[in-house]
Amino acid sequence: MTITSTHTVRLAITGMMLFSPLTLAAQGQGQATTPQATAMRDANRLDSDGRTRDARAIFQRLIDSAATPAARAQAQRAMAMSYAFDGDCANTVKYEEMVIAYWRTRQAAEPQNAFYQQGEMANEAARVCIDVGELDVAEKYYKLGSALGNLEPEPRTHPRTLWDYRLHHALARLAARRGNKDEAESHVAAARRALDADSAMASSQARFLPYLTGYVAFYTNDLGNAEAELTRAIGMEGNNRDPFMHMLLGMTYEKQGRAADARAMFQKSYDLATSHNPPAAFARPFARKKLALTAPR
Repeated sequence: MTITSTHTVRLAITGMMLFSPLTLAAQGQGQATTPQATAMRDANRLDSDGRTRDARAIFQRLIDSAATPAARAQAQRAMAMSYAFDGDCANTVKYEEMVIAYWRTRQAAEPQNAFYQQGEMANEAARVCIDVGELDVAEKYYKLGSALGNLEPEPRTHPRTLWDYRLHHALARLAARRGNKDEAESHVAAARRALDADSAMASSQARFLPYLTGYVAFYTNDLGNAEAELTRAIGMEGNNRDPFMHMLLGMTYEKQGRAADARAMFQKSYDLATSHNPPAAFARPFARKKLALTAPR
């Protein structure tokens, strides 16, 4: 199967995907029109609309009827994201583990990609779990993702510096969520060193550093720096359509007592959260609650 690289914050802290998460705007515009692809798009839309139980019924049918192991893994990954829209860390991990198991079967045939994808799926599970506050589970899977990714044999297609950057990025966010500012800043410094050590990697990954410093500032109650760094982050090419970064800036405004600015940013986050991936899975339901929106029926 073809592995497609995608744009999302998962790419931010992960990279290639088993399949490309569709945006609602892309539906019906040159996308595949097989019954399976149509069902996948319909289920993705249901998750985005908050109808996750209905979405999972479709994903289960796709899992049960999958013609190949690769197709089954694709549906299992979509099921993992459906649980993410409900903030369900445990079931997200359950289904991501199934996808990791699929990629283990591909180690002999495509070793570079198989180990990389195992790391990706572990990181994806971790991202969902950190966003909902399951910090210990997130730490376990971020570390697992780095370990799996670094099993990629030579000639490597993804450098060790990339995994070092991702892991320190994650550990900084975890430390900030736990209120440990010194530890968070130590990992931020290590993430900077990873970028400095590999200019090729940094060319695609440096834009996520102000998101990190803004995240750390927010969770360590340095709201002025959080606002400045997150504003800088979403002003950078590639970040300007990231729903999670917009949501975090809205949360910063809210803590500053700027209700109107916060609401505007939550609306922006909601409007941007149209993909079937971890940033949208957290931002869309969160913004819906903040805006007191009713899910479509």
